[in-house]
Amino acid sequence: MHPNALDTDERPFVLVWELTRACELTCKHCRADAQPERHPDELTTAEGKALLDEARRFGENQLVVLSGGDPLARDDTVELVEYGTDRGLLMTLTPSGTASLTPERVDALADAGARRLAVSVDGGSRAAHDEFRGEPGSYDSTIRAAEAARDAGLPLQINTTVCAETVEELPAIRDLVADLGAVLWSVFFLVPVGRGAVLDSLDPERAERVMEWLVEVDEAADFGIKTTEAPHYRRVALQRRVGVDADGDDPTDAVGRRVGITAGDGFAFVSHVGEVFPSGFLPESVGNVREAGLVERYRNADLFTDLRDPDALRGKCGACEFRGVCGGSRSRAYAETGDPLASDPLCAYVPEGYDGPLPDGHESTSRA
Repeated sequence: MHPNALDTDERPFVLVWELTRACELTCKHCRADAQPERHPDELTTAEGKALLDEARRFGENQLVVLSGGDPLARDDTVELVEYGTDRGLLMTLTPSGTASLTPERVDALADAGARRLAVSVDGGSRAAHDEFRGEPGSYDSTIRAAEAARDAGLPLQINTTVCAETVEELPAIRDLVADLGAVLWSVFFLVPVGRGAVLDSLDPERAERVMEWLVEVDEAADFGIKTTEAPHYRRVALQRRVGVDADGDDPTDAVGRRVGITAGDGFAFVSHVGEVFPSGFLPESVGNVREAGLVERYRNADLFTDLRDPDALRGKCGACEFRGVCGGSRSRAYAETGDPLASDPLCAYVPEGYDGPLPDGHESTSRA
């Protein structure tokens, strides 16, 4: 292991806590199927602080993302950011683009110690974004918050969902990411869960072309790029740009560790009611934080340890020479097959010499 690499057997690179599922928006892709009102069994402020204390046991500078729903639907969010910051956690959050996301609230989050604000942009124009988000005015609220983050010196991340409806918007969104001065563009490839189950994903060949384009954008842009639920971006980058194979020099550092995490392997998720999942897109619980420690569950739960074992993968993912640096989206495999260790249906690559079954939609994909 590279001396600067994170041991994901011991701690996640990213710990996401879904503060609430309450949200004013009705986004087409919403994993959480967000609701207007808060759930009565959400973790309380005291339980949330205990969770942050537990997260500190992972080690120094543990990254915590407060998500939703809309985390600002709770009135204790700034208090929780401040509490986590005081305990040495790197606190970030992903608020919804609503009228409640005012410059004053952005300033309060910055003053509380937030390290990054991530907002979602799913269209290169007001009309396209608001249509996808299901709320007129969402685009304007999002841009206003992004500009407020810049003015407050709070690093900005832009999240974008990629599906058949949004893929043509990507060049315009790229330009907007640059104009807003974002430090990172997080490009999420749709997993068919929640409301997103009714949306059309890209086919594998189109997804491959999008990832090749993203590598080109990354080479030219001042901001970074990471993919979510598309770890085969690492394989595309290695093949296209880095020029090392899976058995050569450490390709993890060549592309950047932050894009290599997958559900259960460098990633953990705590739901609004305390259930511990490998990912919000892989809703298979290994227990509740109200009953036992988060750290032990991440390190020792069978589901998590299986997800961190590339040799446990099945199908063409299990045969792939890039399984140690990619591994495929375990969430998508689970959503589409019920098996979190099955092949990722979005990946177009077929390992050399592999003659086993291919996921649906791969009949015309040429083998390597």
